[in-house]
Parts: sequence; structure tokens; C-alpha cells
Amino acid sequence: MTAVLTRRPGLGRIRAAAGSPLHLVCLVLVALVVLAALFAPWLVPHDPNDVDLGSALAAPSAAHPLGVDAAGRDTLSRLLLGARTSLLGPLGVVVFSTVAGVAVGTAAAWCGGWLDSLLSRSTELVFAFPGMLLAILIISVYGEGLTAPVIALAVAYLPYVSRLTRSLVLAERARPYVSAYRVQGHSGLQICLRHVLPNIAPVVLAQSTINFGYALMDLAGLSFLGLGVPALTPDWGRMVFDGQTAVQHGYPLSAILPCAFIVLTVVAFNVVGERWADRVARRDR
Repeated sequence: MTAVLTRRPGLGRIRAAAGSPLHLVCLVLVALVVLAALFAPWLVPHDPNDVDLGSALAAPSAAHPLGVDAAGRDTLSRLLLGARTSLLGPLGVVVFSTVAGVAVGTAAAWCGGWLDSLLSRSTELVFAFPGMLLAILIISVYGEGLTAPVIALAVAYLPYVSRLTRSLVLAERARPYVSAYRVQGHSGLQICLRHVLPNIAPVVLAQSTINFGYALMDLAGLSFLGLGVPALTPDWGRMVFDGQTAVQHGYPLSAILPCAFIVLTVVAFNVVGERWADRVARRDR
């Protein structure tokens, strides 16, 4: 009597969702970074702003697993709590730019005519103005903080979402189901909210995931220039800025670690977003 080997049905779905090993690793990394940001206040071993100049630039030890920066602050604690600030800013950029971009792109595609021309020309003007330059200009007026650069970058990212949404809505508008709902007496707003936007949501969300990584890198760059969050706020970009002193004294660890966190997180979000976009594209073929 021979045994029949069967594969558990859920295992295939898990493997299909995970995709390649690289995508699985990036997915796990994204989850770990998000969890670190959520539970950082309970995970940090020390007060991230506790200054101890006597142990400045100390090497990794049992008390400080990742060493101490030039101000005597625990590097691990600042990395964990810095994840919260480093992810909160890009989240604000993505939420604002996605909501506003979807609204602008949908209105332009659905209404057409002069409104489409006006909105399209307006977004093209924003394309001509670099987002980082706009952020620096706003920060110079309103000072340090997270609000000004988030608003500036959200405005800079808006045209990308708007253009994508416009092309998707134009494609959906030409489908037979839209004409059928119009014949049944449904308004344009009802058709967009109930049918068009849910159909294009996966593609827009995939693009937003990619935008999240770029926004994280832009905000970290502003913090590195000293134009982002205040000096005492744990933030990965600010940690790279503060680590310059340690690098000059031959202790690069406090600058290398936040750099590595920024790069790995950006790559992870981009890989996850591109994988999601590829799956949506293959599904629609």
C-alpha cells in the first residue's frame, strides 16, 4: 500500500504571495521596521536623549550593543526610536499626495475639457520645481520641524500620483460597465467611488509604496542637511548628520548604522512596491 503525498493548499498560496526570496526578505524587513516604529518606546534600552560625555564614542558593549555616539547617547535606542520619526514623515507625504493626487487625476480624466487642461498644466508646473528645493524654501520660512518638509514633498509627489490616476481612470472610463451604469442612472460620482476607484486602487497603492521609499530618502537627506527635525529628535537622517563628528575621530559606526537602516528600508519598500505592481499588471493581462 503506497502513501499518497498531498500538499497543503495554504502552502502554495503563501509561496505565491511571497514570490522570490528577495521579495520575502524585503517583506520581512518592512514588517520589522514598522514593528520597531510602533513599539519603540517599549523596546529602547536607554533614554535616547540621555547624554553621558564620559562614555562618548564608546565601542559596542553589553550595556550599549551598538555603541555610543559623540554626545554619549545610546545608538541602539536612537535607531529604534528614530524609526518612528523616519517612517512618520514619509507616511504623511504618501497619504497627502495620494489622496490629493487621486482626486485631481480622477477629476481631470472624468470631466475632461477645460478642467482636464487646467489640472494637467498645473501639475506640469509642479514637475518643473524640484521637491527638495521647494522643501528647503518652505523650511527657510517656517523653520525646523517635520510639518514643512512633509507638505512640500507631498506637493512635489502629487503630480506623479495624479498622472497615474488620470491614465487609469481614462482606461476605466472606456470600459462597457461604465456605460451600463450610466444608462441605469448612476451619477459620475457614484460610478467613480463605487467602481472606478476600487478597480484602480491596487495600482495606486503599489505606486504609493514606492513613493514611500523615495520620501523616506528625501526626508533623511533634509535631516542630514540640518533642515529636518530638531536636533534632539531621534531620526535616522539626523543621526547621520550628528555622526559626522564621530567619523572625523575615526568612529564611523554611529553614522554607518543609520545610513544602512535608510538604504535597506528604502530598498525594501521599493522591492515590495514593484512586486505588488508586477502582480497587478500580470493579473490585468
